[in-house]
Amino acid sequence: MIRFVTETGSTNSDLATRLRAGEVVPEGHWLVADRQAAGRGRQGRTWFDGTGNFMGSTVVHLSPRDPNPATLALVAGIAGYEAVSGLLAEPGRLKLKWPNDLLLDHAKLAGILLEREGPAIVVGMGVNLAAPPDLPDRETIALSAFGPAPDRDLFARTLASAFDREIDRWRTYGLEPLIRRWESVAHSRGTELTVNPPGEDRIVGTFDGLMADGALLLRLADGTVRAIHAGDVMLVNQGN
Repeated sequence: MIRFVTETGSTNSDLATRLRAGEVVPEGHWLVADRQAAGRGRQGRTWFDGTGNFMGSTVVHLSPRDPNPATLALVAGIAGYEAVSGLLAEPGRLKLKWPNDLLLDHAKLAGILLEREGPAIVVGMGVNLAAPPDLPDRETIALSAFGPAPDRDLFARTLASAFDREIDRWRTYGLEPLIRRWESVAHSRGTELTVNPPGEDRIVGTFDGLMADGALLLRLADGTVRAIHAGDVMLVNQGN
């Protein structure tokens, strides 16, 4: 259930448009593009469309029995981790940064964008298989730095399978095991972070794990702990 296209504006926008038009886009369907002319990342950033990289989107249809939809960011991050870690000789060098960035040797390898469309969530993922983007505010990396770039189509199938498994676990077992799994492959507690919450000045603290609802816990210099539900998070002095 993977559709490959040569070029589009944005795979997220394409799926959202189809949903708004009343088209049935089943779970498990992926739209994957060779190039995106108008790819988007979090905080309105433009997403790099390097040839050979993975750029694709899928849909999750929500039901009242599902856990909090915001935690799909963690689900997508774990799915990306599972798809990438099997390609690395040293998977311990791969870490998750809240809520769903994949970091390899502290450089950004992948990003994920979730967008609500009625009773569905469009999940877009970009993974640097062949070439990293040149970003002004953070270090980036591609898997090609460690050997031949993985085959994009094969990676798409691996990621789709991993995402299906993680969605099933999310619905079957809930958030507690999801939180434990996410923390087990994230950067360590005590890691220094800067956070830019929406509408607020930047704050600095250290990673103190996740809350039961998936929010980031940030320990401040005075010892208090603040829950972060939204914001741009970067590792201090490591450019990502």
